[in-house]
Amino acid sequence: MATTAAAGPQSTTGTSVMTNVEAVRSTLHDALVRDDRVLIMGEDVGARGNVFLITKGFLDEFGPQRVVDTPLAEASIIGVAIGMAMEGLRPIAEIQFADFIYPAFNQIVGEAAKTRYRSNGDYTCPLVIRTPYGGGVRGALSHSVSIEALFYHVPGLTILAPSTPADIKGLLNAAIECPDPVLFLEHKKTYRSVKGEVPAGYYTIPIGKADVKKTGTQVTVVSYGYNLHQALDAANRLEGEGVSVEVIDLRSIRPMDKTTILESVRKTRKLLIVHEDNKFGGIGAEISAMVAEEALFDLDAPIRRLCGPDVPAMGYALTLEDEFMISTDAMVEAMRSLAAF
Repeated sequence: MATTAAAGPQSTTGTSVMTNVEAVRSTLHDALVRDDRVLIMGEDVGARGNVFLITKGFLDEFGPQRVVDTPLAEASIIGVAIGMAMEGLRPIAEIQFADFIYPAFNQIVGEAAKTRYRSNGDYTCPLVIRTPYGGGVRGALSHSVSIEALFYHVPGLTILAPSTPADIKGLLNAAIECPDPVLFLEHKKTYRSVKGEVPAGYYTIPIGKADVKKTGTQVTVVSYGYNLHQALDAANRLEGEGVSVEVIDLRSIRPMDKTTILESVRKTRKLLIVHEDNKFGGIGAEISAMVAEEALFDLDAPIRRLCGPDVPAMGYALTLEDEFMISTDAMVEAMRSLAAF
């Protein structure tokens, strides 16, 4: 058995400090070591080691049967992976950037998500589809998209979007063990900008469970991905003004942890939803509708959403990218005004 890939300095408390990208690499490596059914497939995952070098060295260590370079053909990547999953393997298919996932849409929605239902439980599809998403890295219109709203209303498909290294490890392990397809979203701006402690050894985090990253009493903020870290910074800045904000990391977009959201809203009585994906028809619309249906008379202020603008794509020019991305200052102002409502 191979040893675990180096992923950061080891501490004496049973944890390692990792960036988000190191957590992805370490977890994938451990999965390949732990289970011979696991394989990785995608464009440039072999000799090049993925565009972010996540799988660098994996081909030499595990061989071409388990680290499979594929043609530039996303529908084929997912289609072949579905067949592998239905026959007992545990494929982890990589879409190099979320912007490239559209050719595979029918394979994901029309095939993978329906496998268990249409076979009356005779077949399952234990497939993980990893892909980096989101903007803020000057990727322009072909390397900046958020895709969660395109998939989150599809029954049979789990969507995860962890924000921290520890959550990435626990949820990626859970995704690999899941008997049904999982779309695993990794915000590329957090790959090397976010660092944190990761517990040693194998563990999973339950799918469908949000995490209260910061407790508060006056405003609830629900977010995920890169925006989650900005929301925490904004909430910490407001503490100096005496404004107490509770920040929930959604982590699992579908299934969604309604209980944690409703318990928080019933405590603070005010809700701000922050996500990078477009506002119209985004995740925030579903959260807003759910809270309105189940906790309307617990609210002391209108629900507010702070989301990406409804434009077709993110521009390359820094001014256009900055205009699209939600600033921490904008979050501070939204939280402050909601607390004062």
